[in-house]
Amino acid sequence: MTDTVAIVTDSISCLTKELIDQYQIKIVPIRIVAQGKIYRDSVDITPSEAYEIFLQDPENFSTSPSSPGHYLEAYQEVSKRADSILCITLSSKLSTGYNMATIAMEQAKTELPDTPIVVMDSQNVTSAEGFIALAGARAAANREDLDGAVKAAEEVRDRVHFFALLDTIKHVYRTGRIPKVASQIGSFFNIKPILTSSSGYVRFKGMVKNRERGILRLLDILREHAGKEPVHVAVMHAYTPEEADDLKERIAAEFNCVELWTAEFTPVMGYATGTGTLGIAFYKD
Repeated sequence: MTDTVAIVTDSISCLTKELIDQYQIKIVPIRIVAQGKIYRDSVDITPSEAYEIFLQDPENFSTSPSSPGHYLEAYQEVSKRADSILCITLSSKLSTGYNMATIAMEQAKTELPDTPIVVMDSQNVTSAEGFIALAGARAAANREDLDGAVKAAEEVRDRVHFFALLDTIKHVYRTGRIPKVASQIGSFFNIKPILTSSSGYVRFKGMVKNRERGILRLLDILREHAGKEPVHVAVMHAYTPEEADDLKERIAAEFNCVELWTAEFTPVMGYATGTGTLGIAFYKD
């Protein structure tokens, strides 16, 4: 029996291997360029391995978006087991991924004429995007049709939040949000920014003077949004698994978590945020 809907998303979604395997989510990896080589994010290189390379030579570490051909290959693969496809990309205001996936969708109309495809802009990044993809995948697992999967994903898209504490502001100029000199000055004073996503963009939420205050601020944000209500939470980290586990334990002890999991923060974003980043993505039931 074929699946009703197959879910495709990119590696920015920061999903765990267990969730990817459980819901048969097809990941289109973003490309990482380092040491004169091109790696497929989380395929040819693990996030930890990528961060080790980044720490050795951060100035020669960059990323490259997936092409329409990469998305078309993904559509062709999942069409063998599904009647229709829902592709969820990172925010179109941050990357060309949505455009690439849409071009591939148009190409697929010739090669896969009997397979309806919808490309959705998650308007988000990291595990916030991952939660949107998961919502579509869970609807598909419940034998919802393409419209049902799209609706489930849209409902989570309207409710999901993402916040990240950076250990340094040194590399943030790569986002284009602040000049390089401002990053350098902020790094000198050891300022630790908190980022969030809003209207498809990554924005500054605030700054703290030390790491523990930043972690407490993440917990305060979760309290403000969720309180004691049932909540889905993902904890993300960039090369700091012990702190992520500690944050996960603190969240589990206080909040009414419907689900709670930990994922590595994609190096595709980590090249601009640096190692030591801790983040949370969440939405209320």
